[in-house]
Amino acid sequence: MEEFVIRTYTKKELALMYFPDSSPRTAVKHLMAWVKHCTQLWQQLQAMGYSNTCKTFTPREVRTIVEHLGEP
Repeated sequence: MEEFVIRTYTKKELALMYFPDSSPRTAVKHLMAWVKHCTQLWQQLQAMGYSNTCKTFTPREVRTIVEHLGEP
């Protein structure tokens, strides 16, 4: 198995890593549901400047997601 690398990911890329058997749209919906369900994670991402219209996660945001949800 490949080692997970902290870098910029599109929402779709990261979501498909967490939900590889889902369609891209469904994977993004599931990932964002997880993110929003974890209140502390959601608040931290928003404090970093993330909004629903963002298409990518920065390396800093990815690191925060992995800290809360674990590696995909």
